[in-house]
Amino acid sequence: MDLTVWRTFVTVCRLGSLSAAAAELHHTQSAVSRQIAGLERQLGVPLMERHARGVRPTPAGEVFRRHALATLNEADRAVRAVRDARDGAVSRPLAVGATPSLAAGIVPEAIRALLERDRAVRWSLLPGLSPDLHQRVITGDLDLAVVTDAPPGLPHDPRVERRFLGLDEMVVALPLGHPQAGRGPVHMRTLAEQTWVEDNDGSAALLRQHAARAGVSARIDLAAADLPGKLALVATGHAIALIPGVLTCALRTDVTTVSLLDPPTRGVYAITPRRDPHPTAALLLDRLATAFAPAGPTDS
Repeated sequence: MDLTVWRTFVTVCRLGSLSAAAAELHHTQSAVSRQIAGLERQLGVPLMERHARGVRPTPAGEVFRRHALATLNEADRAVRAVRDARDGAVSRPLAVGATPSLAAGIVPEAIRALLERDRAVRWSLLPGLSPDLHQRVITGDLDLAVVTDAPPGLPHDPRVERRFLGLDEMVVALPLGHPQAGRGPVHMRTLAEQTWVEDNDGSAALLRQHAARAGVSARIDLAAADLPGKLALVATGHAIALIPGVLTCALRTDVTTVSLLDPPTRGVYAITPRRDPHPTAALLLDRLATAFAPAGPTDS
């Protein structure tokens, strides 16, 4: 597929208008419409739908938009890398991966501290789930990844170095005004009849294990595509959710948290390849060790 068409689609999604996208891209509106229609034919699914004030992606279109945006960003980095090599700047950027919750605060803070020491460091940050990040370190796509041992856990792989950073206590995200807001720590039995939402199997497994220890079960009646979607369902009062404690510093303002008695925990680790380590990875590891502060029981 032509990445020009992907860029057109992402632009239409961002602006919510075919005409606005056409103006920004210096195309005609009919040309933009043809590109979107051709992409839909290639994929065999509608990607856009009209509404009162323009257009928006369908559920399938939103999935494609996220992947297309990541692909376009990577393609842009590839072009910059080639130009840097042409111009004699051959040092490769530091490619960092992190789970979504750690990418929301802890890891950017460590990178900021690294840049205070050396502003010349070029870097990129890729959020993902721990198994995928582990594999991308092995394949050389990432120079360092910050992952967790939440189910299914971390494999013992001789191809990577693993450094323990700390334990993260899970907390429960609640909508503002929830009866348990500000009360904690609470026992899991208090929340047993609530509707829960989950966005990945690892977090769902932690929730079920904690509920089983408390002698109850958790009603995971809703599923979200990702962490922002999970928090959106909490904010609008549809469910409550188990979330990492490290995320509390970066929560949206319409969500609060309550701590649990004897909360489930997950270990946080930094992994790097044993072969051909990036020269800046060790410095970032030191910053991560300093920046990582496991979130204890908090009510906010």
